[in-house]
Amino acid sequence: MFKILMKTFSCAAGLSLALSAQAATDVTYLLPAPPNSPAFAPWVIAKEKGYYTQKDLNLTFIAAKGGVDVAKQIGAGNAMIGGAIGDTPIVVRANGIPVRNVAVLGAGGVTMIATNARDNIHSISDLKGKTLTVMSYSDTTYYALLASLRKAGLSKSDVNVQAAGPSGVWQLFSANKSQAMAGVPDWVTNAEEADTPIKLIPQEQIFESMAQSIMASDDAIKNHPEIIRGVVQATLQGMRDIIEDPRAAAVTFAKAVPAYAGKEDSLEKTFKLYVEHVYAKQAVLGRIDPARLEKVRQFYVSEGIVSQEPKLDDLYTNQFIETTTAAN
Repeated sequence: MFKILMKTFSCAAGLSLALSAQAATDVTYLLPAPPNSPAFAPWVIAKEKGYYTQKDLNLTFIAAKGGVDVAKQIGAGNAMIGGAIGDTPIVVRANGIPVRNVAVLGAGGVTMIATNARDNIHSISDLKGKTLTVMSYSDTTYYALLASLRKAGLSKSDVNVQAAGPSGVWQLFSANKSQAMAGVPDWVTNAEEADTPIKLIPQEQIFESMAQSIMASDDAIKNHPEIIRGVVQATLQGMRDIIEDPRAAAVTFAKAVPAYAGKEDSLEKTFKLYVEHVYAKQAVLGRIDPARLEKVRQFYVSEGIVSQEPKLDDLYTNQFIETTTAAN
C-alpha cells in the first residue's frame, strides 16, 4: 500500500510540475537597445532573480532600433510589450500607433546635464555660448535639453549643440571638446571614470521629461492583462532591488552580464545616480503622473515635434500599478 501511495504521489507531483512548466507563457520584450546597459538593470535583474518566472512568464529580450522603433513594432503586433522613454507614446500616438505607457520607472527624468566642474557652470543660463554634446537630434535627451533651455529663457541658437552618438556624447565631453553634455546616468559615470571633474546642473532646472517606461499595445492591455501585469510587477521588483541595495544590485547585474564582472564599483555609482535622480523617491513604484505627462505633451505640441495632439488618456494607464505598494 505504501509503495502504491508513493507511486501515486510521485505521478501527481510529476504531473503538477509538468503543468506548471506548461503554464509559463513565452513573452518577447522589446528593448530600445541591447540589454547589456546598466540603464536596463531593472529588467536584467528581474530576469536574473527569477521574478518573471514567478509570474509564470518566460521573457526574451530583443533589441530594437530605439524607443520609437519599439513602439512601431508593438503597434504592428510583432510584440505586445517593450520599453522606451515615457515621452515616446506622445510621438507615436500622433501617427496612429496604438501603444501607451503602463508603467514609468521613476518620478524623475532620465536626462541629466553634466558640466566640467573647472568651467564654473552653475545653471542652465550659464550654458549660453557654450558647446554641448547630445546623442542625436532625435533623442529624448535632446528634446529635454531644448525644453530646459527654453525654461531658462534660452533657445538652441544660444548654444552649440553637437550630436555625437552614444559613446561620443561623453567622450567629447571628457576630452574637453564640449563644456557640457545632456545624457543618461551611465554616461555621467563614464565621464567621471575618464577623470573628468563633474558638476551636475540642479535637477529642478531641467525640464520634467519622463523616466524609462514600459509600453504595451492597446490590444495586449485589453486581451492579455495578466501578462502585462506580470511583466510590470516583476520589473518593478527589479527596480525596488536597486533602490534598496545598489551594491547588491550591481553584483547581480555583473553576474547576469559577464562583461561587467569586476566593474561592480562603477555599476554601483551608476545605480546610485538612478536612485537619486531618476527613480527619485517615486511614491508608488511605476505610477505614471498625468500632470507631468501633460506638461511633456504640451511641449512636444508647442515645438512642432508632433503634428497632431494626442489625447492625454490615450498615452497611459495605471491599471497595472499596485497603488498600495509604496516605494521605500
